[in-house]
Amino acid sequence: MARALLARFANRIETPDLRLAPTEPLSISRLRIELLSGLTVALALVPEAVAFAFVAGVHPLVGLYAAFLVGLITAILGGRPGMISGATGALAVVMVALVADHGVEYLFAAVVLMGIIQVFVGLMRWGKFIRLVPHPVMLGFVNGLAIVIFLAQLTQFKVPGTVEAAGHGAAGGEWLTGLPLVVMLALVGLTMAVIWLMPKITKVVPAPLAGIAVVAAVVILFGIDVPRVGDMANIKGGFPPFQIPAVPLTWETFQIVAPYAVILAAIGLIESLLTLNLVGEMTGQRGGASQECVAQGAANVVTGFFGGMGGCAMIGQSMINVKSGGRTRIAGIAAALFLLSFILFASPLIEQIPLAALVGVMFMVVIGTFAWNSVRILTRVPRIDAFVILLVTAVTVWQDLAVAVVVGVIVSALAYAWGNATRIRAKTYVTPEGAKVYQVNGPLFFGSSDGFVELFDIDKDPSKVVVDFADSRVADQSALQAIEAVAAKYEAAGKQIQLRHLSRDCHRLLTRAGHLMVDSDDDPDYEVAVDYSVRTGILGGH
Repeated sequence: MARALLARFANRIETPDLRLAPTEPLSISRLRIELLSGLTVALALVPEAVAFAFVAGVHPLVGLYAAFLVGLITAILGGRPGMISGATGALAVVMVALVADHGVEYLFAAVVLMGIIQVFVGLMRWGKFIRLVPHPVMLGFVNGLAIVIFLAQLTQFKVPGTVEAAGHGAAGGEWLTGLPLVVMLALVGLTMAVIWLMPKITKVVPAPLAGIAVVAAVVILFGIDVPRVGDMANIKGGFPPFQIPAVPLTWETFQIVAPYAVILAAIGLIESLLTLNLVGEMTGQRGGASQECVAQGAANVVTGFFGGMGGCAMIGQSMINVKSGGRTRIAGIAAALFLLSFILFASPLIEQIPLAALVGVMFMVVIGTFAWNSVRILTRVPRIDAFVILLVTAVTVWQDLAVAVVVGVIVSALAYAWGNATRIRAKTYVTPEGAKVYQVNGPLFFGSSDGFVELFDIDKDPSKVVVDFADSRVADQSALQAIEAVAAKYEAAGKQIQLRHLSRDCHRLLTRAGHLMVDSDDDPDYEVAVDYSVRTGILGGH
């Protein structure tokens, strides 16, 4: 009941008009929406890619090339149309140590190996394990991500500085104060107001694009002195050049890049697969996890050979795309191509866009991403679920997304195991023949094995005991050991024990382990159950 309530309130940003029916034809109107959505995403990608390049300690073009290549390839091959991929902060914070210690060429080698690992994961179809992420973890994940996106935008409220001055951030210098701060906040507010009002007026132009256009026009026409994209870096460049990473092909090089590649691959896949689920909830799509792993891997392999820093799915930009109406692969492809055109031809124009407009867009993404209803249901769901939501949110902000998800899954799994461990119990009765029957109820596994052993009163039980597993299930080696321990105690007491009604999978598990002699014909009603006496030599060593 509580989990159903949680799922009901989790539909935090989905609205019916966001869905695109699978049979909807690709009309001129749909194509226009897809292209404009792609343009909006591309504009938002520029400062993000530049900022993450600064975080990793590489040239801004390394981040922009990654955003273009990863975005293009995953849009074509990915498992979820509508997703946007590119250079991300979660990966950048891992890369910075590698670049600082060994140089950018080792980063390119690590990105290639990262992609190979991700392709392997996809081919092995391991992406399906994302289903094991509980819904409370997803809620905590999106809440934490919304907070991270919000905090990342605060760096734009600093006086712009050079790359060297900024060091590891997108902006350097002191915080804005006085009139510059007021103007910045006013422009951010104007952007958010346009985005909010635009759908009420017309849906011809995506609201985020309208917000950027209006604020950029105001700033340029009135010559308002505010931080602009060009204050972060010069984004002009050529087409990404092909080059094999200039590193020695030795075992020592592999030892250097392999640990980073494994970590980057894991973080990238976790963030991408969670984004895949989130976008799937909004657009009514399912599946594609393993395909997305292959696409992400292929994109990173190519990116490493073209001087990019690698990347993964970007939840913020994916939300912008979905909110702008992008539903097909066209939007993602258009975003990547628009970004490349900015680098090659339109850098002077793009560099004039005020950062306040892009901050306003991202603030609206924060509002739309945060699961506001999760706050309302904290007192209505099981306490462990509420704890997991808060825990994952906190760890996402404190550490990173991958660590938060792993922590949340582990805590949820332990809570589930503990809950099942406390369910083991047994009803008892005595048959007319004088045998005592234990009707075991609940799963028998490592968490409940001790409780199972404690169910039996060996000293006071009669000479014949029957253990009925009709309402139980033997799950693992700990369960086998618990059954063996009970049987050994009854044998030592000179008493006979019978096991009944083992399910087919339990039956196979016990047989495969070599603990039991099985006769499946003893219980025709259940067909797969067993009924036998435990004697010396039947249970491993007894």
